[in-house]
Amino acid sequence: MTVDTPTKAKTLGDWAYLAVEKHFHKTLKHEADILKDKDPEALHQMRVGMRRLRTAVTGFAPALNLPKEAQEKIIGKIARTLGVLRDLDVLQESLQTHYRPELPKSEQKVVDTALDYLAQQRQQAFKDVKSTLEKSRYLNMKRAFLDWLEQPTYRDMANLPILEVLPDLLLPQISELLLHPGWLVGTKAEKAEIHLLKDMSHKAVEQELAVHGEVLHSLRKQTKRVRYQMELFTNFYGATYQAYLEDMKTIQSILGEIQDSVVLAEFLAEALGSKTDNLPRTLSEKLAESRYKAWQQWQPLQQRYLHIQIRQSFRSELLRPKGVFGDGQVDGNLESTNGTVKRKK
Repeated sequence: MTVDTPTKAKTLGDWAYLAVEKHFHKTLKHEADILKDKDPEALHQMRVGMRRLRTAVTGFAPALNLPKEAQEKIIGKIARTLGVLRDLDVLQESLQTHYRPELPKSEQKVVDTALDYLAQQRQQAFKDVKSTLEKSRYLNMKRAFLDWLEQPTYRDMANLPILEVLPDLLLPQISELLLHPGWLVGTKAEKAEIHLLKDMSHKAVEQELAVHGEVLHSLRKQTKRVRYQMELFTNFYGATYQAYLEDMKTIQSILGEIQDSVVLAEFLAEALGSKTDNLPRTLSEKLAESRYKAWQQWQPLQQRYLHIQIRQSFRSELLRPKGVFGDGQVDGNLESTNGTVKRKK
């Protein structure tokens, strides 16, 4: 049995409820527009919503007792189906808006061939999304979350004060981030010191990405997980925390530009029945240039997070959560979408 309590959220369970409720309802809001297939932004927002819901479920796992239909793996499978369609939309926009207009006519015809192939791929991907949103797995997930939000159940850890356990929620993901091998791409070690390989040529960067591109992509995914988790708790920290969060957003964006360029080259090769190193010259040069530019933006951030003082400061900041008013109390104005926080009696 549950009762409605005031909107002041003090426990781990309170915040778990608010996070799940917020991202679940934001996800549902875009469902109808996706099925109409007229607004790519709706698909993007629902995909992000699913990712954030997944982050909330995993981040608050010690407190949550969710039904099996609402587990993290179910959310992940649905999000991946949305992701295939979204990735094709990104490729289409990139080719049409950023690359095709700047190519010679002969290469524009090549891009048009790739766009025709993409349209066929997208048609099938949309069918898969439509089928997913109409099948029992998705419908059961929705019902499971709606039922849980109406009558939530928790694990014993839910009763702990949020301020006491918040560092324990954040630090594991931050540690995984800081220990990721992606930070060492494009570096050399000398006497226990790590040095960046600076002033690398275009060719050297391409060689580095050819060997270690997947590692950087993995770092981007971990950065995204950290970003989404940190965004759950901005009420408890100040400007320093926000600065680190902004770094996570920037790193995700820059590494995403590198990955998008790599994926686009691979897609073009597939569409044209070629190899990535046999793409039309101008197009190939522009793709390489976009990767090189992103690499130059990445290295200062890479160097920053290889610095011991930054890493120590990042960890230390997470150990000092506080309420919005700086007195250890959580903001009493925080409300769920329906004005209440459901708590177990």
